Amino acid sequence: MSEKRSGLSRRAFLRRTAALAAVPCVVPSSVFGRNGAVPPSERIIVGGIGIRGRGMHDLRWMLPEKDVQFVAICDAQKRSREMVKKYVDERYGNSDCAMYPEINEFLATRTDIDAVLVTTGDRWHTLAACLAMRAGKDVYSEKPSAMTMAEGQAVEDTARRYRRIYQTGTQRLSEGNFTFANELLRLGYLGDVHTVRAHIAPWDAAEMRHDWLEAEPLPGIDEVDWDAWVGPCPWRPYNSAYTRGGWRNHYDFHTSCIGEWGAHTFAQCQVAIGAGETSAIEYGYVANDSGDGMVTKFANGIKMVLERDMDKKIWHGSCGVRYEGTKGWVATADGYAQPDMSNPAWMADFKKLVANYMARTQRPMSHMRNWLDCVKSRRQTVANAVMMHHTMSTVHAANICMWLKRDVKFDPSTETFIGDAEANRFRTRAMREPWIY
Repeated sequence: MSEKRSGLSRRAFLRRTAALAAVPCVVPSSVFGRNGAVPPSERIIVGGIGIRGRGMHDLRWMLPEKDVQFVAICDAQKRSREMVKKYVDERYGNSDCAMYPEINEFLATRTDIDAVLVTTGDRWHTLAACLAMRAGKDVYSEKPSAMTMAEGQAVEDTARRYRRIYQTGTQRLSEGNFTFANELLRLGYLGDVHTVRAHIAPWDAAEMRHDWLEAEPLPGIDEVDWDAWVGPCPWRPYNSAYTRGGWRNHYDFHTSCIGEWGAHTFAQCQVAIGAGETSAIEYGYVANDSGDGMVTKFANGIKMVLERDMDKKIWHGSCGVRYEGTKGWVATADGYAQPDMSNPAWMADFKKLVANYMARTQRPMSHMRNWLDCVKSRRQTVANAVMMHHTMSTVHAANICMWLKRDVKFDPSTETFIGDAEANRFRTRAMREPWIY
């Protein structure tokens, strides 16, 4: 621009520029990470998919982490979107949390998001995780993270191909009592371990419902996008009970009483015995409706017994595990002040064993923090996609054993049932287009 057009002489321009240069530029200290703040370059930008119930617990767990900035919620239900937005905005003291009703638009437009929290119903866990990872996002997914063996394989393959950090919500792998029990086993305190026991949910059944709820008038798509809510599952008429958790114990949407808690406890047991990247090879049918008492066997000879009956006094509380060896046993579950064990003197080593585990693995006693740390470091999480897939395959095989009402044998190397075409058909389910991974 010429001096004449600007109305400003060169000399005056230089004087004004010098004066502006003398004015200090005030930058908030938070930009530099002072006063405990995390600078923007170090923050993990997070969005959510399908957050209600358990998902709100995860969100409350996540938001206090200083390096997290939660910016958007995607949900097929308006009330859920608005609930999450209200909570997040109140937490941050602004109105910035964006809402999206449709997952493809959400993932395509929010290129600023580094990672997503997936806490939909079971039917959407795999599809949402795979779509997010393909869009370049790291994923924390609630359990059970796969409805079938094929879904578990899809999550594992997608995480590997796109080099994404993945954590499934088996949070007891990052809790002191369970870590201590695992370390007692690993370090030989129990002697030669021959049996581990895994808690399955004491409600519902292994054989799930194949009917559907009576149709109700369908709300407007802005209130509930029912087609998206059903997602990859077979089409079912709208009923508001589904959206309030009534999908449980329906074959289309759930993984049975075995999957409900087995997603946790099978993972705990398998990691403890060094079988986190394989599956049980033998499954013995039990003539009841739940799988209680089923004996599964791993290639290393260790048996895992499914336990439902609280009257056996194996543990108290939910999601319990018990490990038994030639030198003793240990058991723990939710709500324990400390594990039960055959030799109470072992408890003197509690702090040492947990601290040594944390130092050796570089993992904290916080499942969410483990994921966030790995998002930054690109190390594998404690409950990564490989571990999730193979432990969930044990869940699925146990279900299939109950559905067929006979023993089955499984080959983890090929991920097929041995000489059993009928069982192999259950390894996957058809997905309803366009909701496919």
